[in-house]
Amino acid sequence: MNRRIPTVADVEQITALTDPVVRNLQITYCYYELSSAFSERAGAGANWCTFATWASKQAGQTIRREDLTRELETRLRIQPEASKAIQKLVGLVKQLGARQHSDQIRHVIWDSVVVAALNRSSDAVSRGNRKVFMEIGREFARFLALCAPDTAYNADHLDQFLRELRPGDPPDGQYYLRQAFTAYYQSWFLNDPKQQAELRLLANLEIGYHEQNRLQPEIVESLTMMPLDAAALKKRLIELVFPADSWMARGRLFFLDLLGQLSPLERAIDNLIALVHQQVRLMVTEQLMTMTLPADVRLRLGQDLKASFPVSLRVITNPDLQELLLQIDPTADSLLDSGASDWADLADRIHFIADLFRCYHETTALFDAPFSPEQVAVLRQGKRPEGRL
Repeated sequence: MNRRIPTVADVEQITALTDPVVRNLQITYCYYELSSAFSERAGAGANWCTFATWASKQAGQTIRREDLTRELETRLRIQPEASKAIQKLVGLVKQLGARQHSDQIRHVIWDSVVVAALNRSSDAVSRGNRKVFMEIGREFARFLALCAPDTAYNADHLDQFLRELRPGDPPDGQYYLRQAFTAYYQSWFLNDPKQQAELRLLANLEIGYHEQNRLQPEIVESLTMMPLDAAALKKRLIELVFPADSWMARGRLFFLDLLGQLSPLERAIDNLIALVHQQVRLMVTEQLMTMTLPADVRLRLGQDLKASFPVSLRVITNPDLQELLLQIDPTADSLLDSGASDWADLADRIHFIADLFRCYHETTALFDAPFSPEQVAVLRQGKRPEGRL
C-alpha cells in the first residue's frame, strides 16, 4: 500500500503554525505518517516515530490543558486551605474599597493565578513538542525522501544525508542522529530479522537519547514551573480598587503602601500562589508521567513496566547495542527499576525509555492511527477536530 510520505516542506509548514493545539495535533499525525512510511519501506518493528506518535498525543493533553482546569478547580474548592486563601484575598480587596462583586474579584484571581499556572506548563510542553519535531521529524522526512527509494545499499546517498547533520554530542551536536540513521539504513539491506531488530532498536535508542538531551530544559520547566508573578496579580487587584487613570487613586495607593496597609494583601497573594503552584505541579506531573498506547494500554512512567522483551530482543548480540544499553540501562536485560522516580532526571528517564522501546518493539497496535479519518479531514483544513483527541 502506497502511503503519503510527509516532506521536509510539510514538516516546516507544521512547525510554523502558531496555534499550539492545532500544531500539536498535526505533529502527532505527521509522526504517524512518517512511522507508517518508514515501516512500509523497512518492514516489521517500531521506529522512533512510532513511539513519538503516542508521546506527542499524550503531550497534547497537557498542551490543551485537557481536564486540568476542571480538576484544579475541584481540588481548590475541596481543599480547605485553598478555599480560605481565596476568600481571604477577596475580603482584603473589598476592605480596600473594591466595589466589584465577589465573583468578579474571584474571576481576576482565577485568571491571574490558576490559568496562568496551567498556561506556563502547557507552553513548556508545547515548545518541547515543536522543538523535537522541527529537528527529528524533519530528518525523518529528509531521510525517507533521499534514501527510501534505494533498492541496494548506496553509500553516496547515505553520505549525502549524513553531511547535513552536525558533529558532536547533544544537545547541540547530532552525533547520535548520524549513528541512528546509519543503523536504520544498514538494517534495510539485511535478511536476518534478529539483526534487523537489534539495529532498529539501536537506532531508536540513539534518537531517543538525543531527543531527551534536547528536551531536558523543557521537561524540567514543565514539571517544576517558574514561580508565578505575585506583583502582576497585586497590580490587577489594586486596579479593581484604584482605577489606573485616577491621579487621586494613585495618591491614596501610595500612602496605603507607605503605611504598610498593603502588606496583608501581599501575604495573602503569596500564600494562594504557593497553594496553587503545589496543586498544579502534582497534576501536571501525574499527566506527564502517564502514557496511553493503543488498545487502552495505560503506562505509569513511575512504575516498572509489566511487559516483556520480544523473542528477537531477549538476548542482545549487536556489540554497539550492548555498549549503549550498558550506558543507559543500569538493570540490563531486566525490567527491574525501569520506572522513573524522577522524570526530570535524564538518566532516570532514558532508563525507562530504553526498556519501553525494547518491550514494545514488535507491538503492531502502535501503528494504529491516532485520530479518526473524520478528525484527520478537519486537521487537514488547519482546524481543531471535535471529539476525544
